[in-house]
Amino acid sequence: MLSKIMDKPTDSILLVDDQPANLQLLSQTLERLGSKLLFAKNGETALTIAQKARPDLILLDIMMPGIDGFEVCRRLKANADTKKIPVIFLSALDETGDKVRGLQLGAVDYVAKPFQPDEVIARVNTHLTIHRLSSEVQKQRDELEHELKVVSQLQRNLLPEGLPEIGGLKLAVHYETSRYTGGDYYDFAALPDGRLAILLADAEGHSAPATVLMAMTCALFRSASTFLGEPDQMLSYINENLCKVNKGSFVTAIYAVYDVPSGTLKMARAGNPLPIRYRPSERSATELSCEGVLIMGLEPYAEVPVTEVTLQPGDQLLFYTDGVTDRFNEKQESYGINRLLRQFTTADAGDPSGILKGIIDDLSRFAGPRPADDDQAMLMIAVE
Repeated sequence: MLSKIMDKPTDSILLVDDQPANLQLLSQTLERLGSKLLFAKNGETALTIAQKARPDLILLDIMMPGIDGFEVCRRLKANADTKKIPVIFLSALDETGDKVRGLQLGAVDYVAKPFQPDEVIARVNTHLTIHRLSSEVQKQRDELEHELKVVSQLQRNLLPEGLPEIGGLKLAVHYETSRYTGGDYYDFAALPDGRLAILLADAEGHSAPATVLMAMTCALFRSASTFLGEPDQMLSYINENLCKVNKGSFVTAIYAVYDVPSGTLKMARAGNPLPIRYRPSERSATELSCEGVLIMGLEPYAEVPVTEVTLQPGDQLLFYTDGVTDRFNEKQESYGINRLLRQFTTADAGDPSGILKGIIDDLSRFAGPRPADDDQAMLMIAVE
């Protein structure tokens, strides 16, 4: 960073004073800095020059004809183009109230006249350095934000372009990252015999490392065509390969294969929340019991249990990541599983998209202005 600052073009300083003698003295004082000096004899001219030239620093007198220095500073700070330019007041007004007013208007410093040249140089150097560092940090933040937006789009490109169309099923999905990038992931695979495979995964965290784990999980799933119909083998395969490259992070997942003609659903679970089944005929939503294994990425599995259930027409099944139930409000209360279960009984039956929208709206009302702390992914199937 320091090398970049040293290579920066010459700083420019705008000197504003209605007395030519003061401008000349300031010019002589600051010429040793090698900065480009700009001059203005009144407030209106100062505002015009600041808007056009965007100086790196402004030395501003207070007592001037027309608009005074206080008003000039106020207008500078009210303008998005000039508000970040540091302002140092140079004035014969040496009362504490004047200094406080100047600082409250956004000035970074206040030097009383008659000034000492060494003091002016020291303060100018200090604030030019701060301004350079601030500009460099802002530039790097802008570059990072751009990179994160690009990564975020690339991550979303890994998700399915749309929902598969399977006779006898309705599907809906919701995906939301708490930051630019996240670790939640969902995917589908249509098997040749009419079955549908569903994967929902959640990489630890919601930053760049989680995004990498998410991408790795995606690559492993899409390369494992041999295991698409076997939930236990699929999770074992993904876990075994994550263990080879992962150092300390983990992934939770649930993998299910649904056979439409028979209504049979086979599931294997690795640390993911239990799925929820809603049966409209009973007006009840319950968590489906599904024995599981430890989170993926730590050590290979000796065996992965598979749970088999039969879904009836009208049944709705929700897979979700823990960012949903762990959503907090301003009182540090979590949304929780009970509130999620109750939400099913208030939604329109038979429409998975409507049910998800109801959950999302309820989450938003519950959390209020507090942003999400974790990514949220929900995938729902409804049996026709």
